[in-house]
Formats: sequence, C-alpha cells, structure tokens
Amino acid sequence: MKLLYIANQRMPSEKAYGRQIVKMCEAFADLGVEVELVAPERHNLITEDLFDYYSVKRNFKFTKISSPDWYWPGILDRLAFWFKNLISAKKLARYALRENYDFIYSRDEFPLYFLLSKKKVVFEAHKFIKSYSFFYSRFKKYTFPIVTITQGLKNKFAQAGFPEQNIFVSHDGVGKEKINRQISTPLSKEEARQKLNLPLNKKLVVYTGSFHGWKGVFVLAEAAKLLRDEAVVLGVGGGQNAGQAKLEKYLYQNQIKNFVITGYLDDPQVDLYLAAADVLVLPNTAKDEVSRLYTSPLKLFSYMASRRPIVASDLPSLREILNEKNAVFVQPDNPLDLTVGLKKVLSDSNHTHPHPLFEQAFQDVQKYTWEKRARTIFDLIK
Repeated sequence: MKLLYIANQRMPSEKAYGRQIVKMCEAFADLGVEVELVAPERHNLITEDLFDYYSVKRNFKFTKISSPDWYWPGILDRLAFWFKNLISAKKLARYALRENYDFIYSRDEFPLYFLLSKKKVVFEAHKFIKSYSFFYSRFKKYTFPIVTITQGLKNKFAQAGFPEQNIFVSHDGVGKEKINRQISTPLSKEEARQKLNLPLNKKLVVYTGSFHGWKGVFVLAEAAKLLRDEAVVLGVGGGQNAGQAKLEKYLYQNQIKNFVITGYLDDPQVDLYLAAADVLVLPNTAKDEVSRLYTSPLKLFSYMASRRPIVASDLPSLREILNEKNAVFVQPDNPLDLTVGLKKVLSDSNHTHPHPLFEQAFQDVQKYTWEKRARTIFDLIK
C-alpha cells in the first residue's frame, strides 16, 4: 500500500502537531506501508533534518514542495495566512495527483477539499472549526473515513450531519520506546535532577508544552502563587509563538517567583524533567471548546508513560483517558482547587512509593502507543 501523508504545515515544527504527524508516518511505515510525507516550504528557524529533529527512523520519504511564504503586518497577517495556505493546499493536491497513491491521509481540510472527488482520502480531525462550514458541506457529499482524536469530537461531527458509521475515534499516543525504557532502565527522580542540576530537596510540579491560555497556564501560575515555598512549578516549553512572552509578563507583574520557565527543549530533555517531577499537571480550561471536548494532548500520554502522579482538570476530553484510579481531578479554572490537588499528591509522595496513581497510569498508557494507533487506522482503511 502507498500512502501519502499531506501536512499543509511548517515541518519540522516545535509544536505538538509536527511530532504527532511524524510519529504516525514512522508507525505506518513500520507496518510495511510505503509512506511519503509531503509539506510546503516555509520559513523555519529549525534547520535540523526532519528525521534527526524528531529522532525517528528513516523508514518513510519526506518531500518539500515550493510554495510562497509571506507575512503581512498586523491584522493583515491572518489574511496572508489564509492566502498562502490556500496556495500551498492547491500545490499539495496537485502533487498528490501525480502518482497512484492508494490513500491520501491528512489532518488539514484545505488540500483534501481539492482531492475528495479524485482520490481515496482519510481525514484525521483534531478540532471542529465552525468557520469551515464551506469545507464541511463539501465533505458531506463524499463517503470517506474520518478519524477523530476524541469521542467528543466524533459526536460533534455526527451532530453536524456526517454519517456516524464513517467516523472512528483514535486517541493520540506515545512511543513504545518510552514505555520500554521505563520497564528496562527507569530513571529515578534523584538521577534526573542531578542530570538537570535541579535541587534534590525541593518539591517540583512540572508542566510541559505550549503556554496558550486555553492550556490553563495562567491558572497554574495562580496556583504556584498559593503554593509559595511549598513547591517550585517548572514550565517546560514555550517556543516560537507559543505564548511564552505573555506568561513571563504575567509572572513578573504578579511577582510569582516560584514558577520557572525553561524555554523550548527537545524531547529527551523534556523526558528528564518528567522524571525529575514530584507531580505532573494538566490544568486545561473548561472555557474553551477544544480544551473541554476535543483535545487529546500528547503530553498526557508522555505523563502517563513517565511513572509520575498526574493532577488534571476534570474535563470530558481528559476523562476519555484518565479516571480516579490513575489521576487526581480538580475543578478547571480554579487555582485554589488546583493547589489543593497538587498539595494532596505532594503530601502522599512523602509516604507512598511507588505511588498507586502513576502505576495505574503506566499500565493504562500501554494501550495508547503510536504503533497500536497506526495498526487500528491501517486495518480501517485497508
């Protein structure tokens, strides 16, 4: 089988979508599928080779096509984004028509719009965008599989008139190498902290990923303020256009000194911070529909694979994976309740080892590897 994965995005990228796309290409190729990933040329501060940047096998082909990339000042930049995405989508669709691929796979609506009547396509949906009704009205005219990352997202597409029998839920996942590493050569909290030059006598709360408001980072900042000297909160992430500047300004203005931002780090470094943590936190907001119903955060599965306790907002999207046996739930958008939840785990960690929460999470995450996800989707489209 020949599969073309279209990514109408900047690749490689420090954002989570890039890792998810590449790990799925690697996992499909491991099944014997002939995979090609194609993306448009984009201005990119990342100069590393895609395979080296993500530390994945060179078992699939990566192609970049020439496409205009420009930025306009102020409010016009959104218009520039639409124009260049439309042009690159047309170019990607034209590229897809050159060879006899068995399937075209993409999580981007634009290129699939031009291919629905010409190729067998699979659409992997990561959100339902109300302003895309023009796209969705055309999509509903054709029969093709839609893979959603949560049940909440499947429900949304079904409510919008898509045939429910064509929509399949497949949550995100984690690499089996991370799970195997925890089984064969687990890294202790003390060893990780020594490698990172972090204090051994402090309680560490770790958050990883981008710092956009819907991720709940400002609620976490307020919880850090309430924790005071009881713990240090580490924000491991940020990066290009990831909300870091706003969060840094907020921390400075509110004199929150026990919230430390590391900046963007590569995956092996992030894993060290996960291992160094006393507790990992997912403080997503309930005020955003994507956060509440649609998200399947890559960090969640990495948290579960790291064998550290998790404190998470009580949201339908997160409850699709988490439950009271593998996480502590707190009220979303409530800094006080988040603080109480963090203190509960920090207090328990003084007395219980291994912590039952993270042992159950580690067992549960083994159902959610990229390899198993690829096999499920492969069997579906085969």
